[in-house]
Amino acid sequence: MSTPAQPFAPGAYKFTVKSAADAVRLIREKLGPSARVLSVRAVEASGFRRFFSGPRLEVIAQIDPVPPAAASLAAVSGEPALPPSAELPASRLTPPPASSAGLASLLRRSGLTETALSRLQSGTRWSELNTLPLHRALAETSRLLQESVGSRQQRPPISRAAFLGTPGVGRTTALCKWLAVEVFRRARFGHVVTVEFDHPNALGPLPVFSEALGVPLAHFPCETRPAVPGGFVYYDLPGLSPRRPAANAPIAEFLDREQITERVLVLNAAYDRAALSEAYAAGRDLGATHLVFTHLDEVPQWGKLWDYLFDEQLEPLFVTTGPSLTGDCEEDVPAAIARRTLPEN
Repeated sequence: MSTPAQPFAPGAYKFTVKSAADAVRLIREKLGPSARVLSVRAVEASGFRRFFSGPRLEVIAQIDPVPPAAASLAAVSGEPALPPSAELPASRLTPPPASSAGLASLLRRSGLTETALSRLQSGTRWSELNTLPLHRALAETSRLLQESVGSRQQRPPISRAAFLGTPGVGRTTALCKWLAVEVFRRARFGHVVTVEFDHPNALGPLPVFSEALGVPLAHFPCETRPAVPGGFVYYDLPGLSPRRPAANAPIAEFLDREQITERVLVLNAAYDRAALSEAYAAGRDLGATHLVFTHLDEVPQWGKLWDYLFDEQLEPLFVTTGPSLTGDCEEDVPAAIARRTLPEN
């Protein structure tokens, strides 16, 4: 933890930041660990600036009496500080409600949905979180979210799995990334099966990439069991229809007939919540067992993804944060989302 060069005097200070993470860093570095948040509210930009910048957070923090100090808020954000004797509205001076409202507001601004927030608020530690300094409260919230996801029963590593997803989610690219993980990180070998039904299945970079990795690519009908001891078999299937369940019947029949029980649902995290929900429902109807998020390099806030991690029937497999076929892939999904949602310390 860095120590402010010019500590601030006890009192209330107001500043504006872009995100909850910026607020935590600023409070910790400039106001010290004893500072507590009195209120948080979103502030829209004015004039033409509102067309080019999103809303910011106005945070009022209080420093209780500590060793003497003299400074102005100009050193923090260029905005004038409130003098120690200044009075705030009564609703902001009552510590418990103000602290609770401040933490909840910051979590919403971090992208957490009401579902995730309600889950936290109904937990036994919510009251305790609101008694902590802001940076500690957010760090503990991050740990709680990760623990709630990590407490599920872990499945064995996949080895014979179909990759499912609606058109445009990056399903085949996700498969390529996973092949790179298997070959380069785990030194495993196997083959890939592509499947078509009534409509062609565009393979994208898969044929060339498989050849470069030395992974055979076969077209169904072909052998759907591992060809080498301990090897893998992965299936690239046509895109799902999120709104016409009957159109997915051939995929369901193929999975059941070939007894493919590992089914990886690939979701484009850049989609809006309605489209994500539809694609997720289609995958769940087909018995999805694992989950992959793509296009996270295009998503400024990852908080909405916690809702999908709470589903204990789906094991988070990995997230992709770029277009590269041999990288930009993180397997510790809860930790990756937590880093982009809340600070860890």
